[in-house]
Amino acid sequence: MKIRTCTLSILAFTLAAFLTPPPATALPKIKILATGGTIAGAQTSTSEAGYKSGAFSVDNLIAAVPKMKELADISGEQIASIGSQTMNDAVWLKLAKRINELLATPDVDGIVITHGTDTMEETAYFLHLVVNSDKPVVLVGSMRPATAISADGPLNLYNAVGVAVDPQAKGRGVMVVIDDMIFSGRNVTKTHTTAVDTFQPLNGGPMGEAYLAKNRWFEKPVLKHTTSSEFRVDNVDALPRVDIVYSYANAPRDLVDALVSAGAKGIILAGVGDGNSTDAVIAALADAAKKGVVVVRSSKVGFGIVRRNVEVNDDKLGLIASEELNPPKARVLLMLGLMKTSDPKKLQELFYEY
Repeated sequence: MKIRTCTLSILAFTLAAFLTPPPATALPKIKILATGGTIAGAQTSTSEAGYKSGAFSVDNLIAAVPKMKELADISGEQIASIGSQTMNDAVWLKLAKRINELLATPDVDGIVITHGTDTMEETAYFLHLVVNSDKPVVLVGSMRPATAISADGPLNLYNAVGVAVDPQAKGRGVMVVIDDMIFSGRNVTKTHTTAVDTFQPLNGGPMGEAYLAKNRWFEKPVLKHTTSSEFRVDNVDALPRVDIVYSYANAPRDLVDALVSAGAKGIILAGVGDGNSTDAVIAALADAAKKGVVVVRSSKVGFGIVRRNVEVNDDKLGLIASEELNPPKARVLLMLGLMKTSDPKKLQELFYEY
């Protein structure tokens, strides 16, 4: 009788253990850092195109997409409330330092940054070079303000969180998620003033597709970034001044000379064609290089590679070729490079490596 009772007790215990559901798996912890932009913008009228950037807080953005909480344990911080046309070095440094601080703890598994689209490609590449973690960092924005008819921000934000929680996103550097696509922060650029598919990759394809937290991955970045990058800004309070000079028919040398006089440490040429310009501008850039100002030739064309000593004799003039980087991205890399060296040869190597 005792044996039978014991056997029944064991069976009951085993059945209870079998029927008890396993403990719920903890959701990934995602921090949303808000900087403003169109995604947080509000119109005075839905029939008008104008709006105020950064009108809604990070808490408003999170509350507008409640299903995100099924993907992650989400919390938010307001880093800035600006349109990205006024993005600046101070916000960049504040953002980068906070990201590195958060990702260094086990309490954050990934970060999503809401950002305006005007300078998103620059912020994305800056962070791509200075974030010291392989955890996912995803920038997201929208082309229509939050109050617009058919606003694109909520789905973009949901997809961004869906990428940030994806284990396959780890180690891919800083990314941009918008219009169902995943782009590398190095290669993405804005190509249209208002279209929702404005972001496109330079000289390559997208990293993947993101739709309703179901991601399809295509490729990984091959050049240095994040954990393999040598650039760190955690103890940096200011970035070197680097400016961009735009080339056009009959362009004079005045702007180059003015920037040198104003104290620019570096100048990026947004050149015609293969990073070229008028004789006057090239002469001014060569003179600037002789004075210790670092000069990088890029192109305003948008696609293609600016190689050394093609059309312009970089070796003779002391100039640097930007390779695949467009003028805004070339500026970002040069700003960081100048914190380490002003040697054109060493800086040229950075344009090959990053």
